[in-house]
Amino acid sequence: MQVVVADTGPLQYLVLIEAAGERAATRFLEFFAATLRNPLTRRAYGRAVADFLAWCAADADVRALAAIQPLHVATWIELRTRMLAAPSVKQQLAAVRHLLDWLVTGQVVPTRRLGAQAGAQHRHHPDLRSPAHPAGG
Repeated sequence: MQVVVADTGPLQYLVLIEAAGERAATRFLEFFAATLRNPLTRRAYGRAVADFLAWCAADADVRALAAIQPLHVATWIELRTRMLAAPSVKQQLAAVRHLLDWLVTGQVVPTRRLGAQAGAQHRHHPDLRSPAHPAGG
């Protein structure tokens, strides 16, 4: 099965998808066809995913989708922050995380090891006050 998602130049990113087999290729296509309705989002996610997978295969020496680790995502995101504005990097991280989640739920990748990779945020809980700062004080 030939998989084409976005106009990204060389199709290096397909190495990992094709190596994972027919089921992975189908699930990869379904991600873009079934979950992303907006064509602009689909294109942006396609570029981000293609860039990430190509980087994994060529620069990080990843040989299988299941071998992608949080360190790979974090390193790639760090490299992106040197070239792109924060909103662009956040969108690219979202694309990669959503695809990997989709592959896990489709049982293409055995577990989701990425956790809250670069997505955790501090949340303020006003009901949890320290004794040093009581309510109304």
